[in-house]
Amino acid sequence: MAEDLHLAISARLTGDDQRYTTGRRGLVEVLRTAGRPLTAAEILDAGGLAQSSAYRNLAVLETCGVVHRVNGNDEFARFELAEDLTDHHHHHLICTACGLVIDFTVSDRLERSLEAAMVTVAQTSGFRPDHHRLDLLGRCASCG
Repeated sequence: MAEDLHLAISARLTGDDQRYTTGRRGLVEVLRTAGRPLTAAEILDAGGLAQSSAYRNLAVLETCGVVHRVNGNDEFARFELAEDLTDHHHHHLICTACGLVIDFTVSDRLERSLEAAMVTVAQTSGFRPDHHRLDLLGRCASCG
């Protein structure tokens, strides 16, 4: 599975005239194994890359649609691999106190209900949705 992911990312980057460098592959690996969206500082800690290189490569990966930015309730953006590359549709719990972002999934039945509700809302506004994402804001267990 990991190798399929890397092949898909390489193809996506090549399509945007970018190379899948060792540094970019390292960033992808950190995000692939993280289990939740990470701040740039967390990515740096886990990946052992130079700060300027990591930020530059994150920007390229985001522009090419490999990485998705998740904005929490603090000043730190978090990053995760794009869902269409991972086939892992999920939503986020976002702590309004510390900024922690945690992934969660719902049952297929609830996901279908959410999708139907969002399509209905979109249709009443003449909006054509591509996909959806749900962020729940509140306090994590540590912040109470």
